Amino acid sequence: MTKFISLFIVIFSVSLPIKAQDLTQFDFPLLIGDWYWFSPDQQEGTGTDPDVKYKAINITFSSDYQFNVKLLNSDGTVEEAKGFYDLDDSTLVLNDEYGDSQHHEYQLNHNQLMLKGARFTKILPHNLSGAWFSEVIKGKDVDEQVEKLALMLRPDFLFSVKVSGKQGQQVTHRGVYFLENDHLVLIYRGGQQDSEFQLDSNTLTLTNTDFGMEAILRRQ
Repeated sequence: MTKFISLFIVIFSVSLPIKAQDLTQFDFPLLIGDWYWFSPDQQEGTGTDPDVKYKAINITFSSDYQFNVKLLNSDGTVEEAKGFYDLDDSTLVLNDEYGDSQHHEYQLNHNQLMLKGARFTKILPHNLSGAWFSEVIKGKDVDEQVEKLALMLRPDFLFSVKVSGKQGQQVTHRGVYFLENDHLVLIYRGGQQDSEFQLDSNTLTLTNTDFGMEAILRRQ
């Protein structure tokens, strides 16, 4: 059993930072992604409240501390702003390209962001949600006793992953995940794992060059 736990660590575990820009080093990883707010009348499907200035707001935060905001006005026009952000545990600072700075108190979890009294929801940019089961697991550092991998990605950015061995051993982790470009980062108790992914219809390929691992999974 000890050996099997070790090979699980090879596939999905905490890894020592290799690069300064490693996503596992980012202090506020749950902020990364696309966040959306829709006015109450838009959510209800009416879209007729004349007092509502914006129909929707989209904010994108990246790991290089850049942000982009798009505001859909009630008349259908779009405003856009971008710049750099900074934050601590309670305050988010937005510094736009014109030199203006805004300080906002915020609250954050894996898929909800409260900002200026508005509730933003993180939206999954790729069709990644669902249950994925391995067809191939290979790599120089993958133990031959690994038989299969099952990965469940929920649209609310929660996940579970289970590695099964040829003799019936199983190890499971649950946590939250986030995406940036072609990177899928799993965060769970005791560690984080950053893998590159490629999605092709119902085939998901995960690679980790640090561990010498490739897994090809199909959606079921």
